[in-house]
Amino acid sequence: MPGRTLYTWALRLLAPVLWLWMWRRARKAGGHWHILGVERLGWVTPSAPDNRPVWVHAVSLGETRAAEPLLRALLARGLPVLLTHMTATGRAEGARLFPDAIAQGQLRQAWLPYDFPGATRRFLARARPRCGVLIEREVWPNLLAQARKQGVPMALASARFSPSSLAQARWLGEALREALAGLDIVLAQTAEDGGRLALAGARDIQVVGNLKFDLTLPPDQVSSGKAWRQALGRPVLAVASTREGEEAMLLAALRAHPLPKVNDQAPLVVLIPRHPQRFGDVADLLRAQGVSFARRSEGADVAALADKAVLLGDSLGEMPFYYAGADVAIVAGSFAPLGGHNLIEACAAGVPVVVGPHTKNFAQAVDDAVAAGAALQVLDADAAIDFVSALLNDGPRRAAMAEAARAWQVSHVGATARIMDALPLD
Repeated sequence: MPGRTLYTWALRLLAPVLWLWMWRRARKAGGHWHILGVERLGWVTPSAPDNRPVWVHAVSLGETRAAEPLLRALLARGLPVLLTHMTATGRAEGARLFPDAIAQGQLRQAWLPYDFPGATRRFLARARPRCGVLIEREVWPNLLAQARKQGVPMALASARFSPSSLAQARWLGEALREALAGLDIVLAQTAEDGGRLALAGARDIQVVGNLKFDLTLPPDQVSSGKAWRQALGRPVLAVASTREGEEAMLLAALRAHPLPKVNDQAPLVVLIPRHPQRFGDVADLLRAQGVSFARRSEGADVAALADKAVLLGDSLGEMPFYYAGADVAIVAGSFAPLGGHNLIEACAAGVPVVVGPHTKNFAQAVDDAVAAGAALQVLDADAAIDFVSALLNDGPRRAAMAEAARAWQVSHVGATARIMDALPLD
């Protein structure tokens, strides 16, 4: 029995379990997921015959942010865009980033259908995309098979493929190999990603770089963050994108290794959980540990922070503000075995970066940033706090790392233009 047939039967059998998992995740995460909605079964609003969109799939929050430069380039060229997601956080971020294009009808959002043959067939027949662009690693066997049948060119853009992804591809077998081989073009972040994708079955691979380097930080947030830091008059450590368990690790490290005063001013820690559904849990953790803190969502101004040790960054879409107001940033998701998070945004803001040991999802970027002097990778939370303490009292080294961070980000710009040149947009 062909690999995709086995895959499809397994997907059908497991669908109730997957829907239950999604329902539980939706309850925890919040937002409207429409798990059994009509769009999830392929019934998207039909595209007009003379208005065939470029379809971009960004599965969740991180991929939507990564796709932003490409989406802006497509919109600037006057092309209609269909942006699909699998999670509510991704869809909400797309709506936040592109309100004008949505209001004008140039960009519309939809849920990606489940990877059933009928659902994917309906989706493509109704959406009628001129081409499809999957961001980073979203490869679905039936979706790509239906795209081939309907003559929709498909690209995997800003593609990344870790060694663990290659191992998974080997045991997933023929279905994934067929899907990767069915892509018309693969636009990889690095040569290493491209090599692993080739081993997994992909063809026509070009190395174009990482879309995340092409981000443009909102000038208003950058200027507001810098003004906030100046008014605060205290050193600031931003601890960004923490995941479950990491806050406890880092708070324990801060208790064991208190940050030193700088010019007689105690540093402020800005703690920013990755997922909004955890804001309340992190607030409860801070209370339980007796940490004095204020919440950004409650409008904590500079005066309210005078006697606080922590500002809980429980707001959405303000990461550039937090980074611009920081003297040093710890980018989390890397102290528990979770693969790490994007450090490029922090570097673009010109802030020295510290990451933990678990960075497989951004391995090349982390290695390059460390080699450029923009970042430091440490073994654990204690080592991270020790380094931050040293850096806060070493102005010249901090300034050198900040300049190296900005230069490193700028030196890697260009993936958007290369992807636009490669895509069949006509």
